[in-house]
Amino acid sequence: QAQPVESGGGLVQAGGSLRLSCAGPERTHRMDRVGWIRQAPGRDREFVAGMALSGGSGYYADSVKGRFTISRDMDTNMVYLQMTLLKPEDTARYYCGTTFGTLVGAKNWKTYTFRGQGTQVTVSS
Repeated sequence: QAQPVESGGGLVQAGGSLRLSCAGPERTHRMDRVGWIRQAPGRDREFVAGMALSGGSGYYADSVKGRFTISRDMDTNMVYLQMTLLKPEDTARYYCGTTFGTLVGAKNWKTYTFRGQGTQVTVSS
């Protein structure tokens, strides 16, 4: 079974940009969506961005809409999260996961299956 691995996190100043990478999410007979979920210290996980593994437009949490972009490279089987205009409140550990089913369900982090350890993003003010 494919195990997504996240990378690309780091320390950046507010207003800066980072690109996160997720290696290996494969569409299976069950999982057909991929997404990024984050967890800040002391807080529950929250959905950030997602898309269908077959391609198409992404969908986003209101807090990141217009600043983050999810994309997928079919040739290399990589999923990316381009983050711009970063804010201190974006500080969190970011995880890549897969899910299936409806768009409503895909915006609920609890429907996701995770395989990696996440990558830390820290935004300084």
